[in-house]
Amino acid sequence: MGRTLQNTMINLGLQNACDEAVYQLGLDMEELEEIEEDAGLGNGGLGRLAACFLDSMATLGLAAYGYGIRYEYGIFNQKIRDGWQVEEADDWLRHGNPWEKARPEYMLPVHFYGRVEHSASGAKWIDTQVVLALPYDTPVPGYMNNTVNTMRLWSARAPNDFNLRDFNVGDYIQAVLDRNLAENISRVLYPNDNFFEGKELRLKQEYFVVAATLQDIIRRFKASKFGSTDSVRTVFDSFPDQVAIQLNDTHPAMAIPELMRIFVDIEKLPWDKAWDITKRTFAYTNHTVLPEALERWPVDLVEKLLPRHLQIIYEINQRHLDHIASLFPNDMDRLRRMSLIEEGGTKRINMAHLCIVGSHAVNGVAKIHSEIVKTQVFEDFAALEPEKFQNKTNGITPRRWLLLCNPGLAELIAEKIGEDYVRDLSQLTKLHEFVDDDLFIREVAKVKQENKVKFALYLEKEYKVKINPSSMFDVHVKRIHEYKRQLMNCLHIITMYNRIRRDPAKLFVPRTVIIGGKAAPGYHMAKMIIKLINAVAQVVNNDPMVGSKLKVIFLENYRVSLAEKVIPATDLSEQISTAGTEASGTGNMKFMLNGALTIGTMDGANVEMAEEAGEENLFIFGMRVEDVTELDRKGYNAQLYYDRLPELKQAIDQIRSGFFSPKDPNLFNDVVNMLFHHDRFKVFADYEAYVKCQEKVSELYLNSKAWTKMVIRNIAAAGKFSSDRTIKEYARDIWHVEPSDLKIPPPNEPRDAGQDKTPNGTAA
Repeated sequence: MGRTLQNTMINLGLQNACDEAVYQLGLDMEELEEIEEDAGLGNGGLGRLAACFLDSMATLGLAAYGYGIRYEYGIFNQKIRDGWQVEEADDWLRHGNPWEKARPEYMLPVHFYGRVEHSASGAKWIDTQVVLALPYDTPVPGYMNNTVNTMRLWSARAPNDFNLRDFNVGDYIQAVLDRNLAENISRVLYPNDNFFEGKELRLKQEYFVVAATLQDIIRRFKASKFGSTDSVRTVFDSFPDQVAIQLNDTHPAMAIPELMRIFVDIEKLPWDKAWDITKRTFAYTNHTVLPEALERWPVDLVEKLLPRHLQIIYEINQRHLDHIASLFPNDMDRLRRMSLIEEGGTKRINMAHLCIVGSHAVNGVAKIHSEIVKTQVFEDFAALEPEKFQNKTNGITPRRWLLLCNPGLAELIAEKIGEDYVRDLSQLTKLHEFVDDDLFIREVAKVKQENKVKFALYLEKEYKVKINPSSMFDVHVKRIHEYKRQLMNCLHIITMYNRIRRDPAKLFVPRTVIIGGKAAPGYHMAKMIIKLINAVAQVVNNDPMVGSKLKVIFLENYRVSLAEKVIPATDLSEQISTAGTEASGTGNMKFMLNGALTIGTMDGANVEMAEEAGEENLFIFGMRVEDVTELDRKGYNAQLYYDRLPELKQAIDQIRSGFFSPKDPNLFNDVVNMLFHHDRFKVFADYEAYVKCQEKVSELYLNSKAWTKMVIRNIAAAGKFSSDRTIKEYARDIWHVEPSDLKIPPPNEPRDAGQDKTPNGTAA
């Protein structure tokens, strides 16, 4: 979520009043804002997307809740020591969190372990361990519409009789100390992005948030006029018309068997009725196609932790496979491919298959990704129910990612086209009229230059490096992962370095290359990539032949509040994943909206950015998905590129020989070995096209006016990438609710009874 103070002031229309009031107290608002800790309760794009969605849902007047875990320790703080990443605990609650309100009155029990007893009256899950879920509510204000939604995060608490019910009479002290075991559930965020680690504590976290949330939703449904009780029992027929639940990836997939358990075991609904309601309630968003990221939980672990849920999953699977067998008799291979249970070695549950079968809608997050989901990853399921599969291209909130982080540009745009674009970003197309307006061109360039000077001062303060603010700011910030190819950027840096040294007199367009992002603590290769970037920076930044022509900076502890500083100052945005691997990306959109140009592959939302702005207004290079598929068919041979490309050979030889690690010449052997022998992401295959494309970037940068005109064309085409547009599509196509642009009256004005916002809309 990042910081909340400035976002709240902007959405409430109070920023100027607060700035002034604080100034009159002899304080500086910006200094005050810097004191707030980031709430870093997710890993990368997935968690930030959820935050943007909350802002858009409130701004569109949807009655929506965001549910998650209140981690005591969020994503680790990254320190760089001697070029290596070192993790520190993110004790973000140390000084308290003024934005949250604990709601102990809504505390709920969550059960684990135990066993299942079957009787004539149905299944009973008994002898369980209970953990309490304590909700904390954080307000989510819409933009200037007097709407405030809620984000509800669950914290784990041990019940007061924890470990004291049983025979522990003797060791009272130990029993109280053991309360920590239960409360560990919400202790810390697992720091993996795009990688599945099948740990018991992680499964506990996933079920914990699901079980608490579903009880909360059902409590709210029963309290509403729709949960009409027929004598004793609630009638759930209208449940899917009143409730929509969106599964953000497979992490909350246990919600599907949990809702079935509630309906069948507790509410005593017949299976078929319960299943119909469940399917119509859930929808699933897929966020990645990388096989190592797909959640596949061992059956033994689920059986131990959630025995009743395993039985329900088996029943769902049996009925699912019976249905497929009736459509495709004797096609055993299809049954194996489509089963929720993967046999062979340890039996595992494929959570994506569970989500597809248990949802009425499945979507990818960019056009190209949704196609890959349909035609490759889940092709058997799409063949069965093509109408279930949709696309919802991701977006970003223009409140945080323009108004808040780039007020200079936001104001400049407002002067030209008015202020309405903040709630309707498609209005940015009006900027096309000013693409040849010399004054506007100069003003856009001036705002960028001011942002660069400000960020350069920040860098000099934090990193003690002198930055040339007129150099091109070439920025690559995102999680460190092989598929995102920070290594390819690194090879380009080495190539530029070698060119400067080979011919120091030759004209060279000065660059400051900024790379930032966290590596999962257990991801060895990603940590080596960070070390390599820092080792290259060490050499480049201290070579007198290079001087101010080329500087390399690794940005420590990349997070939302740092993104808000670097993105407005960026000239060139690096979006260079291997085609077919980045589901969407959202950083790409933030850079586009803030007046950077993009160098990128035809991957994720880059494809649609090129479609909106015109391919000639992005620097697109490299293999397309088809080329990657063809290369896989032929077999990728890295050696061929090394032999054919002298500059690539020189760069690799320098890494291999210890040019960048003289104290330990073999330091980067693992990296070099990977690039030659098991590079799934084909860095060498795109290297030549990338370097040539970078030459075109430098050439255009020399012509400041032509560059800025291209920037304006990009900003004018960024309207599609508002999360407001994304959420309107979810609302229309999946949740079946109407957004309301009614501004409800402020609390100090009397409200018309007839002016209710959503008389009977679904709560998402």
